[in-house]
Amino acid sequence: MSENEFDLLDELYFVTAYTDLKSTLSLTDEELCAGLKKLIEQGYVKIFYPDPDTEQEFNEKTFSNHCREYFFLATKAGLIVHNSI
Repeated sequence: MSENEFDLLDELYFVTAYTDLKSTLSLTDEELCAGLKKLIEQGYVKIFYPDPDTEQEFNEKTFSNHCREYFFLATKAGLIVHNSI
C-alpha cells in the first residue's frame, strides 16, 4: 500500500466528501482520484452519491469524470488493512 493510499484510508473512518479529502490531504486531483480508484478496486473503499447515505456501485468508465462529486468510506476490509500496517 502506498503512502497516499494509507493517508486516504486514515481519513475514511467516516463518510467523507471528496472536497474534504482534497482540503485535508496534500494531493493533486489526479493523485487523489487514482488512489481512491485503486482502494475501491481492492474493496477497501465504498462510494456514496448523491448524498452520504446512498451507496453506489463502482463504474470504472464514469469514475474519473465524477470522482470529485462522490463521498467515500473505508470498508471493514480497508480498516483492517489500515490498522495492520
